[in-house]
Amino acid sequence: MLTPCAERRSLGANHKLNNHQSACFVSILHSYSPLPPQTSSLSLSILAVTIRRSRSLPPLASRSSSPAPSPDPTELLFLQDLRRKKTNSFFSRDRTSPVTVVLGVLLAAVLLLQYLLPHLPIPYQDLFFRTYPTPTPASCPPAPTYNPFVQDLYCRIPTHNPGTIYNRSPRSMSLAQAAERVAAEFEYKKDDVNRAVKEFIRQMDEGLEKQGQTMSQIPTYVTAVPNGTEKGLYMAVDLGGTNFRVCSIQLHGNSTFSLTQSKVAIPQQLMVAKTSRELFAFLAKQIELFLKEHHGDHYHSHIERRQAAFGPPKDEEVFSLGFTFSFPVQQYGINKGTLIRWTKGFDIQDTIGKDVCALLQKEIDNLNLPVRVAALVNDTVGTLMARSYTSPGKTGTLLGAIFGTGTNGAYVEKLDKITKLKSMGADAGDVDNSTGEMIVNTEWGSFDNHLSVLPTTPYDRSLDAESNNPGVQMFEKRISGMFLGEILRRAIMSLVEDPNVPLFSDEDSSKNDVRSTTNFAPNSPLRNQWGLDTSFLSIASGDHSAGLKVTRQTLDHDYGVSAASSEDAEAVRLIASAIGKRAARLSAIAIAAIVIGTNKLEHPKDIATTENTTVNEDEIVDVGVDGSLVEFYPNFEEYIREALREVPEIGVWGEKRIRIGIAKDGSGVGAALIALVADKAMKGECSSREPCFENDQTNQTTGESSFTRPAGFAGLVNSFISYINRGVRHM
Repeated sequence: MLTPCAERRSLGANHKLNNHQSACFVSILHSYSPLPPQTSSLSLSILAVTIRRSRSLPPLASRSSSPAPSPDPTELLFLQDLRRKKTNSFFSRDRTSPVTVVLGVLLAAVLLLQYLLPHLPIPYQDLFFRTYPTPTPASCPPAPTYNPFVQDLYCRIPTHNPGTIYNRSPRSMSLAQAAERVAAEFEYKKDDVNRAVKEFIRQMDEGLEKQGQTMSQIPTYVTAVPNGTEKGLYMAVDLGGTNFRVCSIQLHGNSTFSLTQSKVAIPQQLMVAKTSRELFAFLAKQIELFLKEHHGDHYHSHIERRQAAFGPPKDEEVFSLGFTFSFPVQQYGINKGTLIRWTKGFDIQDTIGKDVCALLQKEIDNLNLPVRVAALVNDTVGTLMARSYTSPGKTGTLLGAIFGTGTNGAYVEKLDKITKLKSMGADAGDVDNSTGEMIVNTEWGSFDNHLSVLPTTPYDRSLDAESNNPGVQMFEKRISGMFLGEILRRAIMSLVEDPNVPLFSDEDSSKNDVRSTTNFAPNSPLRNQWGLDTSFLSIASGDHSAGLKVTRQTLDHDYGVSAASSEDAEAVRLIASAIGKRAARLSAIAIAAIVIGTNKLEHPKDIATTENTTVNEDEIVDVGVDGSLVEFYPNFEEYIREALREVPEIGVWGEKRIRIGIAKDGSGVGAALIALVADKAMKGECSSREPCFENDQTNQTTGESSFTRPAGFAGLVNSFISYINRGVRHM
């Protein structure tokens, strides 16, 4: 029989001690304790007191919202406490803490707001979101300048390790103020932009109604734009300046193409030849050399057929060729146009007033080449066509624009708005009405020759007065790369020649951060007309180097300004940025006017494509651009878009819908695509139900889908003769 203490010992940890059992528990511990009797008694007494105090605490179950199971009266207190903690765990399944409920509700509310807020109207979004201004770049002045336009130029240009331009020395302050004063002269404000857009639209409409207006608005007789599905092999030649290029283009039908080309410089004596034949015979010879090198089989078989005993076939296989002729012409058919005047250093009086396509075709025929000049192409129209072929999706491109050495634009216009075609009578030529549209070559370089809305500065006026064509091309003279460098040069020289402005000059070496004195060479190109290349604007405006080292090295190596200080470089950069920004804002005028005038923001799908397919990007207005200025000048597109947003008819939402994309090689690929149009039209394959642009059925063996092939018995004989001649040639 067990004693009371022994009985309690046998029960173990599953029984709870009461007050009378504490002494028994102590005696049990004494029996196992290795401590001395005095120490054990004291320690066990403390333990017993602790146990009693723990029992005096309120039970944990009373603090819980859900009832706990009744504890075993014989279980030890510390084991009960452990069990209660496990039961009240945060992730307990049998009870939910109020804290857990609150946190869960808050988390659900946050997730709900995160989903709903982006879908709320903008005024309600503003109640929850607050926008903070972008921190001012390090290159900004510490305080706003007197002109917000100049302040923006400081803040928009790349940051750099500052030199001394913001120091308070009299020299630096004098130079900075002078540079800011010149830069401010190129400001073109919001109201100016809007007035110019309205005037541009007016002059556009005027050019569509009458001949001989400020903006020529030349009909191109191209009535649709491609959609990227066209196939075939075509040729193109490009006479755009001092070089002549010959190309063959294979269109793959998936918005891609393969191009083979050769390029040759035009001899200087031919640019000023006495007769047209000298120049065009040279061009035809280059086409012959290209065919021999890249399409030898076809060239030789053609020559052999003509020399065969059976005589030449009545209908020969020929390449359809697009002729890019980047000079002003009066076009009156897709492959007919007379030269109005020469530019770019050409001066052959015998050519003026003659059909340039006929001149080239005559020399091609003299060489018996299998080539037909199918289309006369302006490089800007080619840019529009190339962009529409390669643009994402099947969006019909509205506008093709050049912002490079020169500037011009071509766009898709409703045929019924080109009312001057009716008044032209027979001179209008054959007009294809199948799509109800036609691409118009604006020749917008001559916009506002009277300067009613365009800005003007002393540098613009002196440049125009000393140019080869004063009083004309006033829009181009403020935008294009041919003139921007000269504007900057004249602005720089105005400061150099001012004795009160210390540009490119130092009192002593201590005033220059390179510890030398600046030397401006007497034979510096900056002292001569056209001595500053426009590429320098891109170099200066985009200079990220410490202390503008790249700008200073360019001034030293190319322009005879040695040891230029960082203050000099900063002054030059500020003026260059102002000139570039003005050019971009003026460029936006032309884009905005055409978008508004054609109402394409309201009807972006209303552009005829190759198969008249539905535009799959309903709210996009596609614009193709080309040229070194728009491609390489820092912030050029950003400045254009800033100006577009300032036009009320476009605004922030409309600007986002205008997609601007680079269109390369308009004079090659674009010319080939227009040759495709002409080839289809000649074969009578164009109609209102079946527009000119459709998928070509490419001969997979030769890839030469653009050849016109004879049919019937003549075709059979022709093929047989060709087969024999090829066999003889390869023996």
